[in-house]
Amino acid sequence: MQLDLGSKSTSKTSAFSALGMKATINALLDEISALYQADSTPWVVGYSGGKDSTATLQLVWMALSRLDPTVRLKPVYVISTDTLVENPIVAAWVARSLDKMGEAAANSGLPLTSNRLTPDASESFWTTLIGRGYPAPRPKFRWCTDRLKINPSNRFISSVVKASGEAIVVLGTRKAESQARAKAMERFESKRVREKLSPNGKLPNSYVYSPIEDWTNDDVWMFLMQVRNPWGFDNKDLLTMYQGASADGECPLVIDASTPSCGDSRFGCWVCTMVERDKSMTAMIQNDVEKEWMLPLLELRNELDVRNSETGKRDDRHLRDFRKMTGALQLHNDRLVHGPYLQSSRERWLRKVLEAQRHIQKNGPTGVSDIQLISLDELREIRRLWVVEKHEIEDSLPRIYEEVLGKPFPDGRMDDSLSFGHAEIEILRQICGEDELHFQLTRELLDIERQHRTMARRSGLFKALEQSLRRGSYDSAEEAEQTALRRRDIMDDLYDGDEIVEDEDQGSPLLPGLASSDDEMKSI
Repeated sequence: MQLDLGSKSTSKTSAFSALGMKATINALLDEISALYQADSTPWVVGYSGGKDSTATLQLVWMALSRLDPTVRLKPVYVISTDTLVENPIVAAWVARSLDKMGEAAANSGLPLTSNRLTPDASESFWTTLIGRGYPAPRPKFRWCTDRLKINPSNRFISSVVKASGEAIVVLGTRKAESQARAKAMERFESKRVREKLSPNGKLPNSYVYSPIEDWTNDDVWMFLMQVRNPWGFDNKDLLTMYQGASADGECPLVIDASTPSCGDSRFGCWVCTMVERDKSMTAMIQNDVEKEWMLPLLELRNELDVRNSETGKRDDRHLRDFRKMTGALQLHNDRLVHGPYLQSSRERWLRKVLEAQRHIQKNGPTGVSDIQLISLDELREIRRLWVVEKHEIEDSLPRIYEEVLGKPFPDGRMDDSLSFGHAEIEILRQICGEDELHFQLTRELLDIERQHRTMARRSGLFKALEQSLRRGSYDSAEEAEQTALRRRDIMDDLYDGDEIVEDEDQGSPLLPGLASSDDEMKSI
């Protein structure tokens, strides 16, 4: 979930300029009421807690309140997607707002329910980064948006469509947010089959309604400051939250085009590495001494965004395996494109997250004393991925958990058939000496044999062994790179260019026969 803080003040014409604010709002309420009564299609209102989604939900709420109870027949589902790595201040705000919203709707007899959505533990940020080893998101590999935001929302909307045949999704998107947003909205407008309803580009049988699509940033704030929040949350507190996230600590009410708008920065996931720095969290910590407890989050986020000290560019090759997850090698500009985080890196990130959680629980205010940066469900999935899929049979997660938090991991042994513990792994490591790749190969072969030992038919054993041996056939990253270069030269001599598989993310050829068949894995 990314809070829609809005864009910088622009010279765009106010949506209230023609009729005035009161008449414009009344006309919009009439439009919403008519659209609601036009059919039996349920509504799904997206709510992030930010100003645009708050204004949109207020309009829907006000329109429903004006209708006779006898025509308020179809449900309105308010959904809010919590990525589980939200800015904690904003996450707490949204959670309280959803609770209050549900109570107020029930007391008012409105057919409106609030729903907090979260990603599956198998798709969460920490499961993907620490468990699978995906590198921190970047422009060419933005794996977080679909998993954390889009998938939970789409699953909910799909369930509504399945039950009712169609769904109308009400969003606070505005053309004034950006040129890209305006172009996208205008493109879907041209495909409208009903007035005001644009087709949903990702979900069939669902339509998008954007009641404030023509509002400016200033219009939104003017509405929020002059119209009382109907579910009992003071919009001035929302303004204060935005103010605290502004670098200069100011967030004025807009009175003319020369006055700067509130909300130049953006709230969002505190782990976000898609931006060079988290301006909103930095400003919160600087503007309010009571928010200094968030400093470990900011420091961890900055550590995830590994950059070269000289060039300032993203450079985390030293933290990642030189092979892809399948063991394939990929070249770009005559260098290997590195894959997932190494075991040592993943264990380090886990330790860092747990240390930040311990610090906040110990030093944070009462409201965050029980905060969980990473849940037990996520930890269990990470543990499974490490032991079962990555063959890290020493099962180090419980040990790290206890070392950091000072209490045993709540689950017992993951698998009674695991004959190798920490002591046995240390002996194996001593036998292999400094040869880390030899150690990884031996450990993986032992675990593959163990996994197939109890099978009546050991189907897939030889294939698994062959894959493991291929993956572990290099003595070093340097040798692997030279091997990849030689193979590429041979392939260039034997095949025409149209037989080389292109990687969509990197724009470089994948070595035939070694490339991952899973498109999602190509980048790592």
